[in-house]
Amino acid sequence: MDSRIEQYLAEQHLSTQTLKVVPLTGDASDRRYFRVLLKSGTSIVLALHAGAIDYATMPFVAVAKLFSEVPLPVPRILHYSNELGVLGLEDLGDVTLQAHLGLATPADHAALYRQAVGFVAKLQQRGEALRSDAYPPYRVAFDVEKLTWELEFFIKHYLLAYKGVTPTDVQREALREEWAAIVDELAAEPRVLCHRDYHSRNLMLHGGSLYIIDFQDARMGPDTYDLASLLRDSYVDLTPQQVDELVAFFLAVKRESVPEAEFRRRFDLMALQRNLKALGTFGYMTTSRNNTVYIQYMPRTIAYVRANLAKYARFERLRGLLDPWL
Repeated sequence: MDSRIEQYLAEQHLSTQTLKVVPLTGDASDRRYFRVLLKSGTSIVLALHAGAIDYATMPFVAVAKLFSEVPLPVPRILHYSNELGVLGLEDLGDVTLQAHLGLATPADHAALYRQAVGFVAKLQQRGEALRSDAYPPYRVAFDVEKLTWELEFFIKHYLLAYKGVTPTDVQREALREEWAAIVDELAAEPRVLCHRDYHSRNLMLHGGSLYIIDFQDARMGPDTYDLASLLRDSYVDLTPQQVDELVAFFLAVKRESVPEAEFRRRFDLMALQRNLKALGTFGYMTTSRNNTVYIQYMPRTIAYVRANLAKYARFERLRGLLDPWL
């Protein structure tokens, strides 16, 4: 057991109550997670950071408070140690939405996705009412610079590093022009509060309800951002009918007067940007972090990209550029 975990349990007077400490599968960050099984039959999760933390300024802490005020279900923070770099969290179990879908009935599947879509609508509506610079998400946004950086991340880590492709100068300039057209439109949309990584692996099923995790990078962005992350999820297949129904459900919950066809066009544009960034992330995890588990999610993500490129005439040149590499 890591000495910091041992010291933390002693400081929280949990050493004598502990039966076992079990390492958990981590995320794409440098944090490590451990489940502490207690003699009482309950358990907690410890998030072990790479070094010391400052609880008072941590984005995770601030966003947890903000989401709780919405309110949205997030894990409770039980205790912490700045010096040891540890957060003690409510244990939500091991069942992600992704994992549960393999066992879910069609009715259960539909209900869970409606709940997840409802969370997005609630975050956007209440997020505006709670707007305050005291919360980090309101001070950062998906602007031109950030959205462009994400598309360049795709080139660096998927095309160059993973595929071993080196675009010519003419191709690179053409890609920059295509990126500019996409990000200028996305960055100009009215901004709402976004989770930033809202998909089936960041939704936990606990006590029959969904809980939201991995929200520390929340920021302002287009109203299609979280919805595209959820419904064009690299980890889960949704039928076209399911996507159509959930987009319509989202607009109904938000009582949006925008024509559904126009919203769907913006949704597809956002999904294209998100999926290209995801391919960059998968390439990075594979080539830089030696974590090959993400390769299995590339085909589904590529299929999303190819479908959106083929759907709109405006992407004819971009499709021609990317087609040989996808």
